[in-house]
Amino acid sequence: MIFDLDGTLFQTETLLLPAYHATFEQMRTEGIYSGETPPESAILGSLGMLLEHIWQRVMPGVEVQVHRRADELLLDYQMKGLENGEGALYGDVADTLTALHAQGIRLFIASNGLEGYVKGVMEFKGLTPIFEGLYSAGEFQTRSKVDLVKQLLETYDVKSAWMVGDRSSDVEAGKENGLTVIGCDYAGFRNKGELAGADVRIAKFSDILELIEK
Repeated sequence: MIFDLDGTLFQTETLLLPAYHATFEQMRTEGIYSGETPPESAILGSLGMLLEHIWQRVMPGVEVQVHRRADELLLDYQMKGLENGEGALYGDVADTLTALHAQGIRLFIASNGLEGYVKGVMEFKGLTPIFEGLYSAGEFQTRSKVDLVKQLLETYDVKSAWMVGDRSSDVEAGKENGLTVIGCDYAGFRNKGELAGADVRIAKFSDILELIEK
């Protein structure tokens, strides 16, 4: 099983939003950004995209150097938040993943996030040992989740898998690579119709265990 991270395993907003506001406050202090912080809906609605595309939506018309500084600051504030115990998994994620691992199912992450963020969340939440691979666009410099998942499948010689996620990028990554797609319908970040192509939609993460039994 290949899992997206934000909005699938991790309640992103519990860590992201404090870091988001701190990032803009710091950029104003540094004099590289002026004006109000863009609304939270701007970044929450962009989750699942590559970070460079997120900033293009959140801060259109701003120099790319500012976007890259925002990358650095956001990651730094998120890592500090994790160290301070901020950020939460969805309620049944840890137990469900542990149960899947106990059944001998190979578990992977495929995220469009930065490497430090993806690995940091898994490490601080104590889940790294049960995953065979933690793949991120930030580490492998892939241009789409389709390419990221393709690379993962080839590297680990995976012939059959489920792609589990909450955004259209997850559906596309699964379908383009011939995988069964499980759409997570509980985060609320996505736009209408994003999960239309999923094979199955689940209302809570633990529903995956019932799907396996079927």
